[in-house]
Amino acid sequence: MSDSLIDSLLAAVAARPDDLPLRRHLAELLLAAGRPGEAVGHAAQVLARDPGDDAARRLMAAALGGEPPAPAAPVSPAAPPARPGVDWAAMEDQFQGVVPPRFVPAGDEPEPVRGPDDRAHDVERATVTLADVGGMDEVKKRLELAFLGPLRNPELRTLFGKSLRGGLLLYGPPGCGKTFLARAVAGEMGAGFISLSIVDVLNMWVGSSERNLHDLFAAARTHAPCVLLLDEIDALGHKRNQLGSSAMRTLVNQLLAELDGVDGNNDGVFVLAATNAPWDVDAALRRPGRLDRTVLVLPPDAAARAAILEYHLRDRPIADIDLSALAAGTEHFSGADLAHVCETAAEFAMRDAITTGQVRMISQQDMTAAIGEVRPSTGAWFASARNVAMFGNESGEYDDLAAYLKKRKLL
Repeated sequence: MSDSLIDSLLAAVAARPDDLPLRRHLAELLLAAGRPGEAVGHAAQVLARDPGDDAARRLMAAALGGEPPAPAAPVSPAAPPARPGVDWAAMEDQFQGVVPPRFVPAGDEPEPVRGPDDRAHDVERATVTLADVGGMDEVKKRLELAFLGPLRNPELRTLFGKSLRGGLLLYGPPGCGKTFLARAVAGEMGAGFISLSIVDVLNMWVGSSERNLHDLFAAARTHAPCVLLLDEIDALGHKRNQLGSSAMRTLVNQLLAELDGVDGNNDGVFVLAATNAPWDVDAALRRPGRLDRTVLVLPPDAAARAAILEYHLRDRPIADIDLSALAAGTEHFSGADLAHVCETAAEFAMRDAITTGQVRMISQQDMTAAIGEVRPSTGAWFASARNVAMFGNESGEYDDLAAYLKKRKLL
């Protein structure tokens, strides 16, 4: 079999990942060429998109049951202890294609940016958009109104005098996609993306933390349009009256100055902040002109949960998975919880393969067992948020949270 033909088909599949007949034909050629591990990976992706594809099932069975290619060199690291009936060398080759390695496509590498102190800051070019975000319809509407609509309609922006400055605070339980949503906004705009957390800023030397913060904002201004995510803003901009360190109070003052753009023009710099504890954020950061809009990011609904599960199962070998039933059984699960469910189900299937020496696909039974083992992580957050909604909502800024808690009969 010509390697050049297979290379051409690999390039074609990379360009058209949802072309199932093309991917299935590539799997056939890989199997014929003595590359069953790669054939398994492509057959698995066909089955993930079309579980009823009989040809892909036959290919998967042939690849898993076929003879593995001879290793190029007999020398290898120490093998695990042998077990009766388990061919470790064959299983290693078979699993090479089951979970393809993560990689960054050419052209997506972060672009190095030099700040005033000649340190490099990573400005990403996000490849995801809001179409890749499952659910969150209300959040998407707010983002469209605040950022995307004015950017796409410059004439209307000029007519109504709408500035591209200002910021938006995303808050909600951990693991519900706040950071992913910010990256999707950058991809939707075709803008650069910088994620800033407290570890990127803090320094033991006096004045260095403030300079680091200024440099990151300067990098965002240089590469406008740019989305600047202030991750865990409650740590970077904690209430100053609760801070015992004068250095941290000075850092919050510097952040206020950068948001105002005192030393530079912030037009084209879209500031998004994310936090699990908005009630700990300094009030000055949330006045008009700074982080003046607030959006509650809730756990995914049923449709979003099905989409998240499908995404995390896409590159794994699955059989007869009912996403609707799984979504119905994972209410209150965060996106991170759902990813953990898929990881746990894969562990169950792999454990059986190691024990029996027979590789099998992830089944509905594995997923159901994983859901029974993984507990939703959002409960503790809502228990804390309930107190804020009951006793700390005099201004009405948490009305959306209170409405959700009443809907769940927690308030």
